[in-house]
Amino acid sequence: MTSPADTVLCLTMNPSVDVSTHTERVVPADKLRCGPARRDAGGGGLNVARVVQRLGGHSSALFPAGGPAGDWLVNHLQSAGLPVRRLPLSEDTRENFTVQAQDTGAEFRFVLPGPTLTESEWTACLAAIETLPLLPAVVVASGSLPPGVPTDFYARLALIVRSRGSRLVLDSSGPALAAGVATGVYLVKPNLRELRDLTNLPLETPTQWRQAAQTLVDAGRAEVVALTLGEQGALLVTQDGTWRAEALPITVASSVGAGDSFVGALVWALQRGETLPDAFTWAVAAGSAALLTPGTGLCRVEDVQRLRPLVRLQR
Repeated sequence: MTSPADTVLCLTMNPSVDVSTHTERVVPADKLRCGPARRDAGGGGLNVARVVQRLGGHSSALFPAGGPAGDWLVNHLQSAGLPVRRLPLSEDTRENFTVQAQDTGAEFRFVLPGPTLTESEWTACLAAIETLPLLPAVVVASGSLPPGVPTDFYARLALIVRSRGSRLVLDSSGPALAAGVATGVYLVKPNLRELRDLTNLPLETPTQWRQAAQTLVDAGRAEVVALTLGEQGALLVTQDGTWRAEALPITVASSVGAGDSFVGALVWALQRGETLPDAFTWAVAAGSAALLTPGTGLCRVEDVQRLRPLVRLQR
């Protein structure tokens, strides 16, 4: 039987049904004839939970959802064997749309803002975590905040998780990320643009990237900073050291889900008892593996296992 300590609880405040397809080319005004549509569960926390489960770990998903799209999400996740807890919404869950142009390979992502949550709806999300009889050792909060949810939501969540003796992993952007990090979290995973926004610095060189991440750690805003750098790899910074991984030489099919695959593999490996540097190699492999998957797919286990030995860390 799985104990709460062995489970990763993933909170997604703005889940979605992600629809992806392809067309020959994207031009204005014309009708664009598309291929068959693929539907996936979307939203950072849901993706992280699915990756943890896919890699053989234990995860559960907590999210607000409403309407037919919310019903689809619940049924889809449960049919995949993922334990879910849905908090009801009066408005419909959003749908996002991704189209790949076959002539250029360019990917067009259309992301909707999501339903507007009432105060009672977003506070119910915090209460659900605060009142859990046994809170898992690791809580992941990933993705954007929908309309109606205050900017300091992740900051409130960080205080609750810390008071329960658990660790918060945060992956978001903008003011919501800044507020959460200002309160202090266990691990934060910004990309370079998000780190620039956090620090209000241009961060143009690897030395500046390291210094900015180290500043977050030294200030107690995060024990661990896992910085993803796209084609320039990734960087892991803690009080105990800094590790850099170069990007793996792969052909990109789609960038959707790479960051969530990175986080999912990272927390999965940490829950297995791996060291942070070793967990980092799994994360880099999973993020790279997601780039091989077209549309809104996440990393495949066989790709992660194949790519992981190729990840080389530099101090």
